[in-house]
Amino acid sequence: MFSKLEFREAVKSMGLVFGDIGTSPIYTLTVIFLLTRPTEVHVIGVLSLIIWTLIIIVTMEYTWLAMSLGKKGEGGTIVLKEILIPLLKSGRKVYLVTILAYIGISFLIGDGVITPAISILSAVEGIRIISGFENTGQGILVLLASIIAIALFSVQSKGIEKITWVFGPIMLLWFASLAIFGIASIFYTPDVLKAVNPYYAIRFLLDNGFAGFFVLSEVILCATGGEALYADMGHLGREPILNAWKVVFFALLLNYLGQGAFIIRNPDLTNILFSMVNQQASIIYIPFLILSIVATIIASQAMISGVFSIVYQGITTRIMPMLKIDYTSGQLRSQIYISAVNWMLLISVLYMMFVFKESSRLAAAYGLAVTGDMTITGILMASIFYHKKDIPKTLISLFVTLVASLFLISNTYKIPYGGYWSIIIAAIVFSLIVIYTAGQKRLYEVLKPMKVDDFLEKYNHLYATENKISGTALLLSRDITRVPQYISHIMFKNNIIYENNIFISILRLDSPFGVESAFTKEPAKGLKVFEIRAGYMEVIDVVEILKEKGISEKTIFYGIEDIFTDNIIWKVFSFIKKNSPSFVQFYRLPPEELHGVMTRFEM
Repeated sequence: MFSKLEFREAVKSMGLVFGDIGTSPIYTLTVIFLLTRPTEVHVIGVLSLIIWTLIIIVTMEYTWLAMSLGKKGEGGTIVLKEILIPLLKSGRKVYLVTILAYIGISFLIGDGVITPAISILSAVEGIRIISGFENTGQGILVLLASIIAIALFSVQSKGIEKITWVFGPIMLLWFASLAIFGIASIFYTPDVLKAVNPYYAIRFLLDNGFAGFFVLSEVILCATGGEALYADMGHLGREPILNAWKVVFFALLLNYLGQGAFIIRNPDLTNILFSMVNQQASIIYIPFLILSIVATIIASQAMISGVFSIVYQGITTRIMPMLKIDYTSGQLRSQIYISAVNWMLLISVLYMMFVFKESSRLAAAYGLAVTGDMTITGILMASIFYHKKDIPKTLISLFVTLVASLFLISNTYKIPYGGYWSIIIAAIVFSLIVIYTAGQKRLYEVLKPMKVDDFLEKYNHLYATENKISGTALLLSRDITRVPQYISHIMFKNNIIYENNIFISILRLDSPFGVESAFTKEPAKGLKVFEIRAGYMEVIDVVEILKEKGISEKTIFYGIEDIFTDNIIWKVFSFIKKNSPSFVQFYRLPPEELHGVMTRFEM
């Protein structure tokens, strides 16, 4: 079926991409049958809903439609925005797409808080199936889950690339276990195979009315992490993820059918997956429980790394403030650690565990964020296919968007029961993005940069008449056509000018990868422009690039903005700016050569 290389890459993607969706069988059916009676008709209807959710949302929306769209193999909400915006003509449409992308990013980060909490806690709750531990208090289980979460987040700064090679084989063993236990259960109740027919899903919804519709809010748990297939495409490539999904899909299908068969035979039992495994093979239950806990840790690791990547994309595309980035691998520059994000995630995950206490209650908080992101992905895809005049894919995208929006609407009933947390988390992230982007735009307006022609006139006079300092000075400037105010102050107010002056401009490409650097202009004697163009997923070493081009600087000048304002929004923006690392800290420029020039602005 696969070549040796294809198999190895598929197994690797199982460890890095499929952790969340792979561990959803631990809690999905258990939570669903808290809402509806476990009769045979209901069980087959719910199984049919799960199977067709995996087919429509995960297979059609992500592995087929979304993964056919990308830039140099990279996927995600930002990529969809970057593909769609050049196809639009109206400024209003560009604004709307930008806002939708911001909301999608916010939802993804909101999902990153809830997923580790529900995954780890649901696995730990399997301890109660062990003989003699049936009465273990929920407080103890929450404490154990918290210890695991703290340990997981604490090792992030050390880097995990040395052990990622074991993630794939462990997840392969996990999926094999799910499939085997599922097949063993189906053997005794083969009638569950009827659930493959979508008729039973439709019949369940029609027969149960509003109650059946709201069951959809828990059915979506089976697609937990489905969006990761597209978002992580750039790390692994499209083919390994598609190949792995063929295996993962059938393992999940067999296990859900097996769990359904078990419910029909044992309608009074809860914690369905663990009860099924314990009944079939109690002798290996404890190893299976340990495997499930390890699998949820791997799933949580994938989500943490995913959030780091999303935030880094946000920083490099200038929609999020700069944060301190550490590179945890000498070989893989994509392996990054963001301390502020890591500890905020940990605090949020622990808070979720201690507030909700049970995985079934945490399920009430889960769903809004992920279905919101799925709906936005569908809208963006449909728009792209429409503007590319691909009518068949446009119509199919509209269909999956409709299905995703039905899931989103069904999840609104969760808002009073904990779903509001998804909204709060996403709203905080969205507000941060909007305030930061609006603040940056407003700050640029009040910076009053000098037009390049006016600058060059003064510069040429100064360079010809004043004594020059020996050596080379680097001056950081995003746009050479409009010279920052701090450079004017240095040269024309303080008469500081070097023999060689180089404007350094770091520009982000529309594509995710690629690094180009070169001297682009020499507008005057002693003045050059050096541009570094990098994809928004590239982690660049500015010092190394300068060294490769033979640039040996004596000093580096950069601007510092001191903002004062009475406006509450701009006060928040000012706080963000003051507490974010500066441009030079973010790119790790040598501190002994740096000279910051402060300019005060009123906003």
